This record gives sequence, C-alpha cells and structure tokens, in this order.
Amino acid sequence: MKGQQNVLIIGAGLCGSLLALRLGQRGYRVSVYEKRPDLRKTNISAGRSINLAFSNRGAKAMNMVGILDKVLPLCIPMNGRMLHDKEGKTIFSPYSGRENEYINSISRSELTALLMSEAEKHTNVSIYFNRQCESVDFEGTTAFFKDLETNSEFIEDADIIIATDGAGSVLRKDYFLSNKFLFSMSQEFLSHGYKELSILPTSNGDFKTYKNALHIWPRKDFMLIALPNLDGSFTVTLFLDFKNGTYNFKDLDSSEKIIEFFKKEFPDALQLMPNLTDDFFKNPSSPLGTVKCSPWNYKGNTLLMGDAAHAIVPFYGQGMNASFEDVTVFDSILDRSLSSWEEVFETFEQERKRDTDAIAELALDNFNEMKDHVSNDIFRIKRDIEMILEKTFPERYSSKYSMVTFNEDIGYREAMIKGRAQDKAILNLISDGKITSYQSPDILIDIIEKATNEVLEDDAIAKSLHK
Repeated sequence: MKGQQNVLIIGAGLCGSLLALRLGQRGYRVSVYEKRPDLRKTNISAGRSINLAFSNRGAKAMNMVGILDKVLPLCIPMNGRMLHDKEGKTIFSPYSGRENEYINSISRSELTALLMSEAEKHTNVSIYFNRQCESVDFEGTTAFFKDLETNSEFIEDADIIIATDGAGSVLRKDYFLSNKFLFSMSQEFLSHGYKELSILPTSNGDFKTYKNALHIWPRKDFMLIALPNLDGSFTVTLFLDFKNGTYNFKDLDSSEKIIEFFKKEFPDALQLMPNLTDDFFKNPSSPLGTVKCSPWNYKGNTLLMGDAAHAIVPFYGQGMNASFEDVTVFDSILDRSLSSWEEVFETFEQERKRDTDAIAELALDNFNEMKDHVSNDIFRIKRDIEMILEKTFPERYSSKYSMVTFNEDIGYREAMIKGRAQDKAILNLISDGKITSYQSPDILIDIIEKATNEVLEDDAIAKSLHK
C-alpha cells in the first residue's frame, strides 16, 4: 500500500481529477485517461450542467489537497432560494439561520480545469485526453483504450484501476455483463428531463437579477432554476416531463409554443431571456436518473468511485460534493495502513455505501420539495421556524438541509434519519396547531426536540418489529 505503485484512473472529470491530485500528493504513479478533449483548450460542455452547487463537503476535500484558496475565487455565494410566482413576485428563503452557511455557484469546467492543472504539477501524475476506454479486464487489471486522434487501440495495465467515468461507466458495465461474480445494479430514471438555457448579462456585464441566490420558479409538475456565473450570466435549467402533462419536451417543438409556455408560467424569466428559443433548440433534453450498484470493487484490482458507483439526480446540489467526499473518505482509509488494496476497497464501500444510498433518496425527496413544497404555506412556516431556531440556537439545532449541506462531519444517512424525523415532527405540530413561528424560540425548541425524539423512537420500534 506504499507509494510508487501504479494507479490507472479512467475519467478526468471532477472526481477523477481530485483523486489523481490526492494520490499524486501521496506519491503514487498516476495515469488518467479521459475520452474527451482537454477542456482547458476547447469547449466541451455539450449541454451538460455548466455550473454546480459547491458546499461544505466539497470545501473539506479542497482543504485536504490544499487548494481551497484557489477554488473560492471561482465561487458566487448563494445565501438562499429566490422563489418566483407566476406574477413575477419573489420571496427570498434563506438556506440557514446561521450567517456563515450558504452554498456557492461554481463553474464545472473551471473547477475541473483547476484540479487537472494542480494534479499535473506532480511529475508522477499524467493525464491523457481523447483516450476512450472500450473495456476493462478487471481480473487481469488491464484496460483497453482507443486513441480518438489516431484511431489506434492500445492496452494499459496497472497495480489498480479506479473508474471515475461517470453514470455511464465502462467498468460498471463490464462488471454487470461479465457474469463472473454476483453484481447487482439498478438504474431508475425520472419521467422528467432537463434542458440548459441561459440569462445573458447586460451590455455592461452586470447581472439582470439578484445574483446571490438560487432562483426557483416552482410549478408543481415542473420547474425552472437559475444559478449565477462569474461573467454576469445565469445558467438556467428547465426540468420538465418528456412526454406527459399540458407542457412537455415532446410537444414544445416550435418557437411559438416555447414562448407561449414561458409567457404563461415564467413571465419574469422570459423578459430576461431574448435568447430563449435559440438556447432551447441548440441544447439537448437530457435524462435524470439514479444509479446504485454493488459491489464497487473486484478483489482489490478495480474500484468504482463517484457517479460511476452512485449517480444521483441533482436536486440536493450534492452530486459533486458527494463524489468529492468519496475521495476524502478513501484518503482517510489509506491513512489506516491496511494490508491490501482489497481491504482498502472493501472498507471504502462498507463505510460509504449507506451514505451514498441516503443522499440518492434525499435528492429525489428534494425534487418534490423544490418544484412544489417550497410554495406551500405550511412549508414556509416550517422554514421560518427552522431559521429562528438555527439563529437562536446555532449549536443546538440544524435543519435537515443544514445537516446535509453544511455539516461535513455528519454522514448523509445520519442527516437523513434525523432530518426526516424533524421534518415529520414539525409539520405535524404545525398542522395540529401546536406551534407557530410567533412563539418563543425557547418554547419551540423544547417542543420540537421532544416530538422529534418520539418520531425517532417510533421509527426504531417499527424497524425492530419488521426484522
């Protein structure tokens, strides 16, 4: 398990580049193969999400490799959600009652480029582009590649191979098709997809609307969101059913229909988007899905990491952060000086999979919250109460969102279990008229903590009865 072993990483995206950087710092000889061109030299976004939400778990990973000071200048703080109704009226909903807790909009390409460049500063790290992985011999620890520039094929071997090649992972596919060991996999897609649009900056390069928020136009069956970019633009994403509902991607097949749709549902956004129809027809409508699988490794030869092991939908803003946390967890396991790569890989999956399964569930929950619940009165009362408690008792109370997003020392599963119990307790108390946002915080927190503990006890009893 010492340095100077050869590590082959498939995929130079966010997870793969961070992993290469960290393993390079540890002294391993690292070769990274990426099928796409070098994004530092050419634009390869191709309709993928241009910017992402960067929060505490991601920051912890950047601290690990010592580059947080280089990442923060790429960020635009978003202190909360700016909710837009059909009349164009807005309500700002903070993410936390603590002033130091906020998420950041960050450019996917700029962050990936930074990680690549930092990794390549180490002479023991090499990144090769336009090298497409065709298959992996996970028993022989070799990978077969095609050079997309010369059309030639070649084989690479290593002591270990780690696949960080995303939701369409070649290694995961080979695990599934091999029939050489018991491997389970599920891919569940939403009926909704997404399409990237944009709000361009003013002629002076300014933002056309408030920049320090994640803007949401919730419409129950669909929604629009917008995240700010450093150049004054916003990346806008439409989440819409592919073929069902009054409006869907299949039927929005003309400029007239698209304008009619936005004029009815998002009139204030439409005023900011004279480029709407051009973006709509230029960018693809892409699917949204969750991938789960097990095991993530084969006999210490190969390992799945990041989206290759656990792709999730984007509605909690944790896809990138979860992949980065994979690397910090993996790094902490390397510190234990275990006896073999097989022990490292198995320990990594044992300690990580329950958390990645949990964030996959939470991301699906948040889809319903963002497109519908955020505009409901009872949800707003709940958020008001949570903001009061977080502000008054910053060390004692955290909402589910805060535990997931801002507390990097709480695992996703623990945050999910406690957060769901809190949500259930507060919503029941509001519905029963037992609490309001006008009550004393000292009274509120005692009532809510008691009710939350009762929910947790009931859940524990229910689980024991079903064993």
